[in-house]
Amino acid sequence: MREIVLDTETTGLDPAAGHRVVEIGCVELVNHLPSGRVFHHYINPERDMPTEAFNVHGLSAEFLAGHPVFAAVAEEFLAFIDDAPLVIHNAEFDMKFLNWELKLLGRAVLPRERAIDTVAMARRRFPGSPANLDALCRRFEIDNSGREKHGALLDAELLAEVYLELIGGREPVLALATASRRNAQNGPLAERQPRPPRPHAASGEELATHTEFLGKLSKPIWLA
Repeated sequence: MREIVLDTETTGLDPAAGHRVVEIGCVELVNHLPSGRVFHHYINPERDMPTEAFNVHGLSAEFLAGHPVFAAVAEEFLAFIDDAPLVIHNAEFDMKFLNWELKLLGRAVLPRERAIDTVAMARRRFPGSPANLDALCRRFEIDNSGREKHGALLDAELLAEVYLELIGGREPVLALATASRRNAQNGPLAERQPRPPRPHAASGEELATHTEFLGKLSKPIWLA
């Protein structure tokens, strides 16, 4: 089973107000485990960077001006995600921005039902508790010390670990790893030696005991 953990950074909160995507990070999961394949691009939004957004992700308009526009990476992005489910933290936000960018290119939008929202998953599992990515990393003891600012690829990598915890997938993986380490420590299993067949015929003493027991029964069928 293939899934894509996805995150974006933007110039603001609403694409309808002229805000654009400035970074996309994706991590491929196969059977709930990272495959090692990622997609990552900084994107030139062709506009200024509001101070509020810069304070969140640290991406300046000057830095982004040297990177491709969304149209130049759209085909590669769509090929990478293909038809896989999209694991997103606060999926409504990222899907809104990605679909706005796709609409500007005249491309088909991504169906909302493709998205697995980890915020909703966390709120169902831990009602009343904070559901932001930092809080979930602390809860699951995931090291996010490198997250001084938001970054699409780093956040997607952290979210992949959080998602694995939310679906309860880490335990069997750890169990398999523990078993592998145990087998490696013990070395190859010793070849089993066949045992000689055991006799199953009743002994004379057992036959005598059986006959005595039947004598105590009224018309036992075994003597018919």
